[in-house]
Amino acid sequence: MSAFEVHQGTSPVILGLPHTGTDVPEDIWTRLNENGQILADTDWHIHKLYDGLLDNVTTVRATFHRYCIDANRDPAGVSLYPGQNTTTLLPETDFDGLGIWKDGEQPMQADIADRISRFHKPYHEALAAEIERVKAIHGVAILYDCHSIRSHIPFLFEGTLPDFNIGTDNGKTCAPAIEAAVFDVASKAEGYTSILNGRFKGGWTTRHYGQPETGVHAIQMELAQSTHLATEAVPFAYDEAKADKIRIHLKTILQRLEAAAASLKIK
Repeated sequence: MSAFEVHQGTSPVILGLPHTGTDVPEDIWTRLNENGQILADTDWHIHKLYDGLLDNVTTVRATFHRYCIDANRDPAGVSLYPGQNTTTLLPETDFDGLGIWKDGEQPMQADIADRISRFHKPYHEALAAEIERVKAIHGVAILYDCHSIRSHIPFLFEGTLPDFNIGTDNGKTCAPAIEAAVFDVASKAEGYTSILNGRFKGGWTTRHYGQPETGVHAIQMELAQSTHLATEAVPFAYDEAKADKIRIHLKTILQRLEAAAASLKIK
């Protein structure tokens, strides 16, 4: 089983897809309890939602599930949101704070190095290679990291999550023009709510690769799953009508990013 899938394109935009994978090797699957085997915290159908929205876009998709290891966490184990509830590099609970492992089968220290080697490292090597390839073509690369999450998760946040959650680590991971282009489209999307650097400010991927001074810009989009799923519960079915509606705005966002690339080249 490969840890990732890559589709190479010639656009300056790269789509990162770290959480849509559902592959869990047998040696890990048998350690998950019944709750864990639901794989509830998947970014359900996000690769389908973005498919075909931008011609010649590069995609890098993790095929493994985040319960194997979270590809959007610092491999050193540093928390993204100190002082707030969040899941870790090797998750011990789901997003509701419920255990996902059988008794005595929780990940141990020895599992960390193994899973970094099997999953986390290969995915990020592939992503880094594509960023460098695209940057070599255009002089700039824009990483748009694609995510989704249930709109109601009291363990992680109060109330209802906005539909579009844009993260740039408070403007550190991309040029102002990138942040503005994405937020402009999201904030004007009729019937949707949006926020910039709210509860989700961009994960490790965005913060690690987003170095505007070098020509690499990164931005994270966390969509509420209510925007494209029939229900935010089993079986997490894709809703074509909802998806088609939001895809219009996502397409515009990606087109705006691509158009912005020319003005971002390092002089």
